[in-house]
Amino acid sequence: MFELTPQQSDLRDAVAALGRRYGHEYFVAKAKSGGHTTELWSEAGKLGYLGVNVPEEYGGGGGGITELAIVCEELAAAGCPLLLLVVSPAIAATVVAKHGTPDQRSAYLPGFADGSLKVAFAITEPEAGSNAHRLATTARRDGDDWLISGRKCFISGVDEAAYVLVVARVSAGDRLQPALFLVPVDAPGLTSSKLDMEIVSPENQWLLYLDDVRVPAGALIGGVEAGLPALFSGLNPERITVAAMAAGTARYALSRASSYTATRQVWGRPIGAHQGVAHPLAHAAVQVELARLMIAKAAALYDAGRDVEAGVAANMAKYAAADAAALAVDTAIQVHGGNGMTTEYGVATLLGAVRAGRIAPVSREMILNFVAQHVLAQPKSY
Repeated sequence: MFELTPQQSDLRDAVAALGRRYGHEYFVAKAKSGGHTTELWSEAGKLGYLGVNVPEEYGGGGGGITELAIVCEELAAAGCPLLLLVVSPAIAATVVAKHGTPDQRSAYLPGFADGSLKVAFAITEPEAGSNAHRLATTARRDGDDWLISGRKCFISGVDEAAYVLVVARVSAGDRLQPALFLVPVDAPGLTSSKLDMEIVSPENQWLLYLDDVRVPAGALIGGVEAGLPALFSGLNPERITVAAMAAGTARYALSRASSYTATRQVWGRPIGAHQGVAHPLAHAAVQVELARLMIAKAAALYDAGRDVEAGVAANMAKYAAADAAALAVDTAIQVHGGNGMTTEYGVATLLGAVRAGRIAPVSREMILNFVAQHVLAQPKSY
């Protein structure tokens, strides 16, 4: 947990080198032009970095969430935090690999492995908020097919994806339970509307409307009874890789800031010589390293199949990394002075994303609720 294997270390170095060849200027230029990081994604896929957690028999690297977290963190540390790494390889590929039928795994996993397939993930709804038990999107049988109806919001990367992994509620006897469906983005009855966001990112957010969207029986991943286990098999990797991306973003911000403060001369010496400048950066660096330890622990537990412990650690890792990233970016902006608010210096462009990281994919308040209830044995408060 405290030391990478030689293979993991090589992966980290190789991904970091790839990220540096593109860099934050590339990322920002794509975001501000309305483009996508297609070139970076394609190259990462060809090099095998997007499929590190896909089983080898389907063309992947045969690793786990530990390896995918390394990819997420190192690209972010180079100034290229790719949210679709969380959505497609971490959530969707994991769900298909763990719960898909043999035909589903053969059909989809090779595309995940080489990056040619992108799948969005749709769970969040306008009225449900953090209460997943109130999901209103439903799926009902119509012969051998399913008809899906409902609304989803804050769905990442729909315009880049071939499918959306939709969480809907299905009837199971006298109750409704979640089920996961792979829905083509061009399916009749599925429409989308872009959400305008104050975040500098080439990956867009969308509202989805599903009006009796018809999908075949083979679109249901893992069957009706596998719905809840399948869902949670993707949510813990989501939290871990979001945390890794946040930690990488924090490292990028601190790297930019420390380079600036070590060379910026005011009153005859670098501003980093002043404790009022250096100490906040050092404090942020400590918080980032602590978060990275929890990320490594959560990933190791998940890859070992210790799901209950991994759930606790994944939530803690996400909480710690989101706070550390927000602190690091805010501190980096502050030590740059007015330069911190310019595009040129490359730190203010991270502000919206790290602030959103304290809200999504699960808010810090809901994580505190989880820890209070499941770790500290407190009564449920909601």
